[in-house]
Amino acid sequence: MARTKILRSLGLLRLSSPEIVDGDPVLPRHTAEGGNRSPELSWSEPRAGTASFAVTFEDLRGLHGAPFTLWIVYNIPGSLRALPDGLSKVPQPTEVPGALQGLNDTGAIGYDGPAPPPGHPLHRYLFTIHSLDRVLELPPGITRAVLEKAIEGHVLETGTLLGTCRR
Repeated sequence: MARTKILRSLGLLRLSSPEIVDGDPVLPRHTAEGGNRSPELSWSEPRAGTASFAVTFEDLRGLHGAPFTLWIVYNIPGSLRALPDGLSKVPQPTEVPGALQGLNDTGAIGYDGPAPPPGHPLHRYLFTIHSLDRVLELPPGITRAVLEKAIEGHVLETGTLLGTCRR
């Protein structure tokens, strides 16, 4: 499925982090070799009707040139405007009541930081947030494909933040 199909609107949320400047390297504490902690993320006021948010994080290059998902968190309450630094790597993180986390492409729940192979060219890592017009009726531990199917036709706005990493 083409990712553009999930968009009902091309509205733009401004996604930011106090530790990541768009297009700059991801700080070591957020990489797999560093602290492997999810960064604090915040976003602008969403469009009216936002019931929840979904956030994904992916290596756009991946090991075989295809995107590689490193984090899925969804059912973030529509009233929130931020995720804290170091979200627990559990299906239902207590730091964000109501939020659920999915399986990343390593097969684990929660955030997994950048870890490009040594000597590889620069890898680009994309955080994406979608404001949704509903809370998803999904269990924790879903895959990226399940998330994309569930949000199709329910995305009000999208925002992105790009980081880079090389070893």
